[in-house]
Amino acid sequence: MKRISRLYIFLVYTLPAILFFSYYPVISFGTSESMNFEISLPIIWLVAFDILSFIILVKNKMLGKILEKWRWLLLPVFMSLSVIWSANMVRGILTMGVLWLIYFAVFALVILKEKVTFLKTFKKNFWKIFFGSSLVVCAWCFLQCILDVAGVPRECTLMCEGCVSQMFGFPHPNGFAIEPQFMGNLLIAPSIIASYLYITKTTPISDTLKGARLSLWSSIGVVLVFIFSATLFLTFSRGAIYACVIGLVFLTVFQIVLTKKWKAMLIWLIVGLAFLFILNLQGIFAEIGPTNDTYFSGVAKVLNHLSLGVIDVRAKDNGAEVSGDLDFSEETQALSSAQNNEAIFDGYVEESTEIRKELTRDALTLWSQDFGTMAFGVGIGGAGQALYDAGLTESPKEIVQNEFVSLLLEIGVVGVLLVVFTLALVIRMVVRNSAGGVLVSLMVAYGVSLCFFSGLPNALHIYLLPVLLSIIFENKNRLVL
Repeated sequence: MKRISRLYIFLVYTLPAILFFSYYPVISFGTSESMNFEISLPIIWLVAFDILSFIILVKNKMLGKILEKWRWLLLPVFMSLSVIWSANMVRGILTMGVLWLIYFAVFALVILKEKVTFLKTFKKNFWKIFFGSSLVVCAWCFLQCILDVAGVPRECTLMCEGCVSQMFGFPHPNGFAIEPQFMGNLLIAPSIIASYLYITKTTPISDTLKGARLSLWSSIGVVLVFIFSATLFLTFSRGAIYACVIGLVFLTVFQIVLTKKWKAMLIWLIVGLAFLFILNLQGIFAEIGPTNDTYFSGVAKVLNHLSLGVIDVRAKDNGAEVSGDLDFSEETQALSSAQNNEAIFDGYVEESTEIRKELTRDALTLWSQDFGTMAFGVGIGGAGQALYDAGLTESPKEIVQNEFVSLLLEIGVVGVLLVVFTLALVIRMVVRNSAGGVLVSLMVAYGVSLCFFSGLPNALHIYLLPVLLSIIFENKNRLVL
């Protein structure tokens, strides 16, 4: 039993690091018309953790505690029932499989929290892994960009097709995730947690600090906030950046209201300097990269894209205008750009925003087609197939790039009401924590980010980290379900 307990503690320790490998490495089992069959390291971790937790709960006769929390089970039970009428039953079954794994892991973390919290060195070791692994991945993201600018093939750098310099004139890394938006999303927690620890002078080194040690931690805190926020800006993911900024705003306001002091505003100086650093770095990458972009064109593109086209300081082309009758396909444009050594995009990619908006409109239109769909949805995992069957998308693999709208289409009003009820339970649990402000700020940031994508496998951190961090910050064993 001692070996099992040690392995359990080891898995808890490794979770922050494992979450960064949401796509690389990946084990593929093929594909179908509507989905890819793949397993990543976080999924493997989730299965192993649940099996180990199940053994511990059974041996300690604690498995029944899960059934006592019946209110938490209303949502997954209803979603499981929706598989019956799902437009894509296979995807629905697999989605619910992952969801039940997440639910069981959350219950196990809370019920078995004494397994780790009784260790005097647990918090210290956890923060070392949490921040250490984050720093290593940040270093890899910068290295990805340097290698790409140097001409190293993306097959060696693990960069996605849309991440290379040929897109904007400068690279934007995806780390070990499938896309930059997921890499950026993974950096939200380190950025917000480091900001909170810096603002409150809380440290993983010890409970109280004085003199030189406090000064040292303040310096370390500044460095952590700078690196994490800088790497987040480097990913060039608008969804992740907006979400993190909103989370930091919430955290800042909460701390100012709580302490009646404005020192929390200092965090914005660090974040602002990080943005300026990356803005200049992206300009440098554009200047020395493989395209004909310059430092100034690179900087202008960043400002134009991140501001959704509002800020436009790009140089105007006073040359001859191209006839509007010419209609190049994307392939032709890409080939032309490559031949002319030009980046494919010259600033804000309005099409990416319009596609998301169109998918949202189509999903809402499909949801409102009849009373049954409005009330119960098309079944969990069935959004992509339902949109395709209705002739609204070109492939059943196309999903709604908004988790909230996707849930509305898949589980209807009844399911969404259960989601709201479950969120209320989560918030009620979190606010009891001594660090409720930062935890709610993190949840707000994650909630905003879910407006830009949907799905479970690439976003396990959204559902697991808040619970684990609640346990880490807990001081008086007040975390109850």
